[in-house]
Amino acid sequence: MTDYYAVLEVTRDADSKTIKASYRKLAMAYHPDRNPGNRDVEEKFKAINEAYAVLSDETRRARYDRYGTVDDNAVFGSDIFDIFASVFGTNVANMSGGRPRANGQPGEDLEAQLVITLEQAREGATVEVEVERLRACRHCHGERSEPGSAGKSVCQRCGGAGQVRVQAQSIFGAVITTRTCPDCHGEGHVVQTPCRVCNGRGRERGTDKVSVTLPKGIDGGYRLRVPREGNVGVDGGQSGDLYLYIEMRKHAFLERAGDDLLYTLEVGMAQAALGATFAIPTLEGEERLTVPPGTQPGSEFRLRGKGMPRLRQSGNGDQVVEVRVVVPTKLSEEAREHLAAYAGAVEEAVDAQESVAEKVRDFFKGKRRGRGKGRDESADAASS
Repeated sequence: MTDYYAVLEVTRDADSKTIKASYRKLAMAYHPDRNPGNRDVEEKFKAINEAYAVLSDETRRARYDRYGTVDDNAVFGSDIFDIFASVFGTNVANMSGGRPRANGQPGEDLEAQLVITLEQAREGATVEVEVERLRACRHCHGERSEPGSAGKSVCQRCGGAGQVRVQAQSIFGAVITTRTCPDCHGEGHVVQTPCRVCNGRGRERGTDKVSVTLPKGIDGGYRLRVPREGNVGVDGGQSGDLYLYIEMRKHAFLERAGDDLLYTLEVGMAQAALGATFAIPTLEGEERLTVPPGTQPGSEFRLRGKGMPRLRQSGNGDQVVEVRVVVPTKLSEEAREHLAAYAGAVEEAVDAQESVAEKVRDFFKGKRRGRGKGRDESADAASS
């Protein structure tokens, strides 16, 4: 989960003025025009603008402060320079002078679910996830025009500007506005012969495998952003991002509780009373654990450092072993005698339990006694 306050290097109680000042400083430092060809700087610049888009908006910031996220459908502008220009003005939005803003239509962001194991989360494994997305058309390679055709030509209506000026009359007189060109849809050129496979869209739907390296210690419920692995852009527009929602697969014998792992150890009554040594399975292999004499049900023991790595911190949690004393449900005659002898030695009262056969035998024996008593009473009454 992205910490927007950390990205902008401000505290959570920073006011709007402080947030804007920090944004201006960072945006100027990480502007792509000052760091040409540096992809890491471009990613940082995008993160700075996304953070400012959230924290500069009261509604988005309130939701982020409360839930730790923003509206899943939120769009932070079709171009990261839009936010930059809104703060600095269009005259400095592109600091290289002759370099225009990125052309083309950017690709859309995508979301997917990724189910991982405890072992993968612990080691920070690289996993693959299948993503259905729009990728460059394999026939025209994203050019949108049929290979071998005349390709694209400058839009006649806007002359390649992508915008047209429209004049309208109002009560104040003539008003001139600028709108997206209806012929080229703002692209500045038109396709003469559309690709027969993608119909001039430049993209086709397909399924790809995307490799993702997990942060060590990640847990279910987190969201990972994978840059440039969303839908591909059109006409040179950058690809969207892929957002992965992490779900943790249930483990065979361990349960996660934050950075700790929980394990239930079943011991017998004699083992709990006399003490015993057990082999405890962990994610690193077996560990020996000695349970001391007189261990009570529910007692806990810690295997230090055998838990999960602390996310973006040093050190590991522990593996907590909880003792569960198992009471036998079936005993041999010999075991019953020994247990009864123990109960007598410690003066522990034990209720004698009849077997089912003994209960049935006593039941019918009682009925026979009842019938015999009735006949004797009848005979005595007759003789009198």
